[in-house]
Amino acid sequence: MNSLLKFRRPLSSALTSLSLQRLSTSLHYVFEEKKEGTSFIHPTAIVHPNAVIGQDVSVGPLCTIGPSAKLGNGCQMHPSSHIFGNTKLGSHCVLMTGAVVGDDLPGRTVIGCNNIIGHHAVVGIKCQDMKYKLGDECFLDVGDNNEIREFTSIHRSSKSCDRTVVGDNNLIMGSCHIAHDCKIGNNNIFANTSLLAGHVIVEDYVHTGGATVVHQFCHIGSFSFIGGGSVV
Repeated sequence: MNSLLKFRRPLSSALTSLSLQRLSTSLHYVFEEKKEGTSFIHPTAIVHPNAVIGQDVSVGPLCTIGPSAKLGNGCQMHPSSHIFGNTKLGSHCVLMTGAVVGDDLPGRTVIGCNNIIGHHAVVGIKCQDMKYKLGDECFLDVGDNNEIREFTSIHRSSKSCDRTVVGDNNLIMGSCHIAHDCKIGNNNIFANTSLLAGHVIVEDYVHTGGATVVHQFCHIGSFSFIGGGSVV
């Protein structure tokens, strides 16, 4: 019993020291983040020197920002979020933990202002389409004031002559998928696990119930309501 106690004491001391170190780092992060007129980049983040960072930007621990990335004023990157490729974020966008925006491919990803990219969402990566040819440019344009929730995926276009588009003021709930070359309008609500195949057009003020599946090349008109579990 005495030998066990002797083993526990240094381990407890080490854990306490580690906890205090983490707390100190966290407090330092919060304090620095509150500075006005400057941007804070956590020491563990990897930011390429060619990246363009606006004012009042907060980059948390273990984030990655690639050489062609551009971040507008007031953007926030929570821990372990990443921006790759030729990607532009407008002002006051928020990337939650684990979010990935952009891809190291020809083409670009453009995200407007006041967008929230949820936990582990993947936005602006290569499409899942056999007609895509490696090296072709592909594009994604996202408007303003969209909330893209956790584990959602939105892919770039399949060809350089097309683009994937998401408009303004859309709520895209958890685990949704918007495939290549889709055209999404404004003020739509996609409930959890709504799946849109390639080349789908969704106009404005559309609501989909949970687990809705839309086949490629379908066209959903404005003010449509699709019940949960439907296949279009």
